[in-house]
Amino acid sequence: MNQTPLDRESLQVLLAKVHERLNEAGSVDTASREQLGQVMADLERALGQSGPTGAASAPGVAGTVEASTPRLELLAVRFEADHPGLAATLRRLIDLLGKAGI
Repeated sequence: MNQTPLDRESLQVLLAKVHERLNEAGSVDTASREQLGQVMADLERALGQSGPTGAASAPGVAGTVEASTPRLELLAVRFEADHPGLAATLRRLIDLLGKAGI
């Protein structure tokens, strides 16, 4: 099966949006902030390792992104009540990763 290339620009925009929303959400507990920071770092590292077309094609890259998705889902649920904007942005990021087949 062909995997849709991960749209590098869309992913970068969403990663920046998550950072922006996280900075706006001053009341996020330390543990959640650290978890989200680690997931974001994993995704940014994977994005930096992706091929010239932006496709997360290398096994390590796809694995890193794939492993991050369940953690993003848990964080989106955790932020839903107190930080709906951040939760919505995380869900858009999850959707983009799903469309890329990850």
